[in-house]
Parts: sequence; structure tokens; C-alpha cells
Amino acid sequence: MHEAGIIAGALDMARDMALRGGGSRITRLVLRIGSLSSVVPESLRFAFAALAPGTIAEGAELDIDYIEAECHCTACNAPFPFSGNGYLCPRCGEASLTLVKGRELDLKTLEWI
Repeated sequence: MHEAGIIAGALDMARDMALRGGGSRITRLVLRIGSLSSVVPESLRFAFAALAPGTIAEGAELDIDYIEAECHCTACNAPFPFSGNGYLCPRCGEASLTLVKGRELDLKTLEWI
């Protein structure tokens, strides 16, 4: 389960940021996860519940901002959702290789006291 490694890294980063900012306890983390990132949100929550106790993030809230994949059609100059048709624009049928959302995997927000 690579989600445990992701959470371990996020906790390390969050701890370092909170301590540099004078914090002693993390109260909330928000992770941004794209639908094409190969990360399972429920597995992230499970890993967080297992790894946060005993750290300054113990008892913290974990929120996941899940981002659906989206492409941009250069022919129509419009966004469209990445779907079962992949990169084909549903309006004009043109293929677009411009993926504008969906690969996110980052720490979006961190709150501490």
C-alpha cells in the first residue's frame, strides 16, 4: 500500500512546517488528490489513522480534496472531463493531449496551534 508512504511523507512535511512556524500540534491537513494519481482516498485515511498517533498530528483532521481529471480541447477551446473515451472531446470528437487536472498529489492546507 503506497498510501502509507504518502501519508508518512505528508506527516513529515507537515511536522517540519508546523515546528518551523512555532506550532506544537497539527489540527488539520488537507491533501489534494487527482483521480489519475493512482491513490485511493480511503487507503489514505486508513494510513493516516495508523500513522498519526504518537506524532504532533495525533487527533488531527484529515481532509481530502479529490480532483476529477479534466482535459482541454484546443479545437473547441473548452474543458472536458477525462472519461471512458479518454482524451476525446465530447463536443467535437478531436483528441486532446492537454490534461489540466487529475494528477495532483500534494499537501494543500496545514493548520496547527
